[in-house]
Amino acid sequence: MAANMYRVGDYVYFENSSSNPLLIRRIEELNKTANGNVEAKVVCFYRRRDISSTLIALADKHARELEEEMENSEMADLPEKQKHQLRHRELFLSRQLESLPATHIRGKCCVTLLNETEALKSYLDREDAFFYSLVYDPQQKTLLADKGEIRIGNKFQADITDLLNEDEEDGRDLAKLEEKIWDPNSSLTEKQIDQFLVVARSVGTFARALDCSSSVRQPSLHMSAAAASRDITLFHAMDTLHTNGYDMTRAIAALVPQGGPVLCRDEMEEWSASEANLFEEALEKYGKDFTDIQQDFLPWKSLTSIIEYYYMWKTTDRYVQQKRLKAAEAESKLKQVYIPNYNKPNPNQLSNSVKPALLNGAAGSNVPAPPGSTQTPGLGRACESCYTSSSYQWYSWGPPNMQCRLCASCWTYWKKYGGLKMPTRLDGERPGPNRNTMSPHGLPLRHSGSPKFAVKTRQAFFLQTTGATRLARRLCEDIIRPRYLARHPYLPVNTAAIKAECALRLPDWPKKPSQLKPVERKPLESVVRYLEAHPRPSKPNPPPRGGSISTGCLTPIKSSPILNNGSPTILGKRSYEQHNGLDGTKSKALTPQWDIMAKRVSDAGRPSASLQDEIHELD
Repeated sequence: MAANMYRVGDYVYFENSSSNPLLIRRIEELNKTANGNVEAKVVCFYRRRDISSTLIALADKHARELEEEMENSEMADLPEKQKHQLRHRELFLSRQLESLPATHIRGKCCVTLLNETEALKSYLDREDAFFYSLVYDPQQKTLLADKGEIRIGNKFQADITDLLNEDEEDGRDLAKLEEKIWDPNSSLTEKQIDQFLVVARSVGTFARALDCSSSVRQPSLHMSAAAASRDITLFHAMDTLHTNGYDMTRAIAALVPQGGPVLCRDEMEEWSASEANLFEEALEKYGKDFTDIQQDFLPWKSLTSIIEYYYMWKTTDRYVQQKRLKAAEAESKLKQVYIPNYNKPNPNQLSNSVKPALLNGAAGSNVPAPPGSTQTPGLGRACESCYTSSSYQWYSWGPPNMQCRLCASCWTYWKKYGGLKMPTRLDGERPGPNRNTMSPHGLPLRHSGSPKFAVKTRQAFFLQTTGATRLARRLCEDIIRPRYLARHPYLPVNTAAIKAECALRLPDWPKKPSQLKPVERKPLESVVRYLEAHPRPSKPNPPPRGGSISTGCLTPIKSSPILNNGSPTILGKRSYEQHNGLDGTKSKALTPQWDIMAKRVSDAGRPSASLQDEIHELD
C-alpha cells in the first residue's frame, strides 16, 4: 500500500511510450481536474540520450574535472562495463515544468545531487538510484553547473589560526581587519539619540516633498512619512552621528547641507510597481535563484539590488498575503495519491507460441523465471544486451527492420535506465550479429511467432542534391571532372575545397544563366516521308535448335505483328528472367551460324550511297 502511495516531492517514473525508456520526474503538485482525474505537475529530469552530442561532450569534460577534484579515485579502477552502466545513472536537472496524468506513474526512484565525497559506485549497488550535477535548459540547449551544490571538503573549510597564549600579543593590525562604525560608549544618552532620529525622519519626509519622483510614488503625507521611517534613513542618521564625533549640532547641520536636505531611499522605494510584479512572477518560477531572475526577468538590475529587494520584500504585507494564499491553496490541493500497479501487457512482448521443432535457441540460460512460468528458449536471436538465448519473456527492441530483442531482465533495465547493460556496437564492445540466424542473402530472418519465416526487404532510399551542390557542379566543373569521376566512382572528392572554390567563383558568375546552343531539327513531315520510303527490314526467324542452317534458304520472311508481352522496353517493366539474362539467350553452338545469317541479311538491306547521304542529312 505504501509503495503505491505517491506524495509531493517524490521522484517517480512516468511512461509516455511502450518502447521508450521511462521518464524521471519530481512531483511538485497533485491537482484534481474537473472530470475527476488527477494530474501531476512535475519537474523534468533528462537522461544523456535526451541531449545533443555536443552537450554530452561538455558533460564528460565536467565529469573528468569533478573526478580530479574528488578525494577518491575510484573511477579509474572501475571496469568498462560499470563505467558504461554508471552513465545511465546520470541525469540533468531542468527548470521545465509539465503536467502529466497520475495514472502514468510506474514506480518510485531516488535522485540526489552528486556529492564530491561520496562513492559513485554506490549508485550501482542501489536499485533506482540516480544522481545529477548539471542543469539542462531545453530552450537554450545549454548545460550549467547546479548552484545548489553542497560545499563539503577541505577547500571549503575556514583556516583557523592557532590560539594565542595568555601573555602573547596579537601581531596583526586590527585596523585592517575591521572598521568601527558605531560606539555604544559615546557621550550621548539614549534620549538624545532618539531625538536625533526623529529629526532625521522629519528631514527625510521634507526631502521627499521636494523631490518630484517621490511625490508621484508617495502622493500622500502618510506614505512619505512611512518611507522616511525605513531603516535606510535610520542607518544614515546613525552614520552621520558617528562621522561627526557624536556632536548633535554638527550632525544636524550635516543632514541639511547647502544643496538641500539629504534624501535616502532603499531598493523598496527605488523599484517601480511593474518591476515589483516582474520580480514576484520570477520568484514564482525560479524560486530564490537570483541569477536566473536577473538574466530572464530583470537584466537592468544588479544582483545585489535584487537580493536586497528580496529581503525587504519579505517584510511587507504583500509577502504575508501571498504566503497566506499559498497556504490556503496547499490545503485545498491533494497531498498524496494512490496509483495501483500497472499490469497490462506491453505491446512489445513477443509471442512465445511457436512449435518446439522450429526453435533453434540454446537452453541453460541463467535468467531466472518467475514462479509458475516455463522457460521458453529463444527464437534464434540472442538478447542484444546480455546475449542470452533463453528467457521466460522476450521484447522487441530497436528499429523494426533490425529485428532485435531483449530478455525480460534487460528489458526492465532498458525501461528504467535508458540503455543496455553492455556497451553498444558503437563503443566497439559488442560482437557481430549471430550468423546462425542470417538468411542466404545476409538478411536477418523475421520471427513473429509464425512458422513461416520471411525475409525482411531492405528499405529504398534516394539522394537528393541541394541547389548549392548543383551550382558547384557548374562552377567548379574543371575541378570535379564529372566524366572522369563517373568512370572512377570510388575516388574520394574533397568537398571542402570545392565549396571554398565555389564561394570564390560565385561573385564572378553571371547573374543570367548561359543560353543553350540552338539545335536545328528536321521537320516531322520529312522524317515521316523518309521512314515510309525506307522501311526497316524484318528480322528472320531463328533457326531450330540442333539443326544446320542452309545458306540457300534465306527467303524473305513474312512479318507478323509484334505484341509487347513483357518486352524490355524503356516504358515497360522487365521480368525476372529478362533481368537475369534468361530471356532471349542464344545457344553457344549456334552463335557462328546466327552471326553469318544476320550479316548477310544486313548486307542485303544496306542502302546505297545516295541513301546514306540522305540519312546523314536527316541526322
